[in-house]
Amino acid sequence: MTTLASTLVQQVRVLNPLSASDYIADVWLEDGKIKAIAPRIASYPEEINIINGEGCILAPGLNDLYSRSGEPGNEERDTLVSLIKAATAGGFTSVSILPNTDPPVDRTNIVHSLLQKSQRHTSNRTARLQFWGSLTMARSGQQLTELADLAPGVIGFTDNRPIENLGLLRRLLEYIKPLGKPIALVGLNPQLQGNGVMREGIMSTRLGLPGNPEMAETSALAAILEVVAAVNTPVHLMRISTAGGVRLVARAKDMGLPITASVSWMHLLLNTEAVASYDTSLRLEPPLGNEIDRLALLDGIKCGTIDAIAVDHSSYTYEEKTVTFAEAPPGAIGLELALPLLWDNLVTKGELSALQLWSALSINPAGCSGRTPVNFISDNMACGILFDPRKVWRVQRDNLQTLGNNTPWWGQCLRGRVLEMWN
Repeated sequence: MTTLASTLVQQVRVLNPLSASDYIADVWLEDGKIKAIAPRIASYPEEINIINGEGCILAPGLNDLYSRSGEPGNEERDTLVSLIKAATAGGFTSVSILPNTDPPVDRTNIVHSLLQKSQRHTSNRTARLQFWGSLTMARSGQQLTELADLAPGVIGFTDNRPIENLGLLRRLLEYIKPLGKPIALVGLNPQLQGNGVMREGIMSTRLGLPGNPEMAETSALAAILEVVAAVNTPVHLMRISTAGGVRLVARAKDMGLPITASVSWMHLLLNTEAVASYDTSLRLEPPLGNEIDRLALLDGIKCGTIDAIAVDHSSYTYEEKTVTFAEAPPGAIGLELALPLLWDNLVTKGELSALQLWSALSINPAGCSGRTPVNFISDNMACGILFDPRKVWRVQRDNLQTLGNNTPWWGQCLRGRVLEMWN
């Protein structure tokens, strides 16, 4: 990435989701801010750094709603530094880290420590990390954390696991409402899930893997939505993965419930057929759905039922994933892979428009986490990236910043790479 303060990107495709605009222009950047933007800029200093932007995208930086960090406790998976580098390489100007670390983010001293460590490694050319706080104390799962004390240092609150006690959930929503912080919930019924490791259906039977039924998601979502309707606290629903889940969210939004929803990025690209490889990188939670689910999730993005696409980056060591499919911990890496794969498979093939994808990866996640989305142009580009959707690269160790290699695209050539970041 260039270090010159003054840069002219010529004839680049500018995407601005907030104004729903998509056009070609010359863009002059000075210290990361837009100095001028016009169809053609003919007059500029001789010492300016010139980038040929033909075929490239200049757009707001991406925001990831939730991903996991290995630090503290499992630094061999990923550290805060490796996450910052991976997010920067993938075009994410901000990443919200889930609280399930060791120790978990359930005390103010842990929040302060993580913020201090991450801030030492950030600059106006890197991604920034923010942190979710735990709703309940990790050991009990029933005792509330000191939510008011945690609130100033965290982006919002989540346990990143089901809250089965609906009485506790009601108390949480009542208590957290005046704090004005987002709360993110997982729609999953563990009793119905059982030991299921892939979506229940013909493929689970054929592959001999325990099935996780759709109703494990829909029954839990229905219960959460009942509580939200009673308390009226805004809630974000994480990891919607089924057609039934999309229908429930759509119905709740039609009723005026204060909810937003997100889908993990791999669920938009793959379905249960991919699990036939028994690749443990496809052991996900929630599991990949069938093709009807995948198409319903895409339709949810198009019509706004599903607000955001989350990366849910989860790095594991080679040893942790080199086990049988059913024994593997769920999760895959994605911060450096999500944008190129989603663009190449969805935008290039016409399943989503460029603005639909960029909205779901940038301004909508910001809104779901309680932040005001940046107006890419009128706010003088507080954060943005330059993305070349044609650049070919191989997914291998010397091309990745994350410490993990748990991805089904390992060793493959992808198209699309982030060239610059201004943050």
